[in-house]
Amino acid sequence: MKKDEVPQDKSNLESANFKELCYAVDENGEYTTVNSSGWDPKTIALNKAIEEIKLRVEDAKQRVLNHQTSPIEYYMEYHKMDLPILASYVGMWKWRVKRHFKPQVFQKLSDKTLQKYADVFEISIQQLKNIQLHEN
Repeated sequence: MKKDEVPQDKSNLESANFKELCYAVDENGEYTTVNSSGWDPKTIALNKAIEEIKLRVEDAKQRVLNHQTSPIEYYMEYHKMDLPILASYVGMWKWRVKRHFKPQVFQKLSDKTLQKYADVFEISIQQLKNIQLHEN
């Protein structure tokens, strides 16, 4: 893409005074960097992804309130993590973290295990046990 063809569409980056760095070809045929305020297809895809995340957080919230899952799953979704990432952060196997999603298992977790989750989510054990549902 030529330097003067780099998209400058309205995006979420623009409102935050950020620009995205793109590569383009200048008038001499050499690669150079150009700032872009956004590109409509990318903005649409990003907005779709954000909406999907909000739905997943809301679903996890309802499942916690209905005692179908533990607050660990809610906080995982809220912090935009997935099972492999959370497992690596707390230093446990994925199957073990997934088991901790069960409310009856969660209630029996030691403070040491709860502290690992609390540290990852940057909350206290008390906040983890007595979930504070965030507004998205």
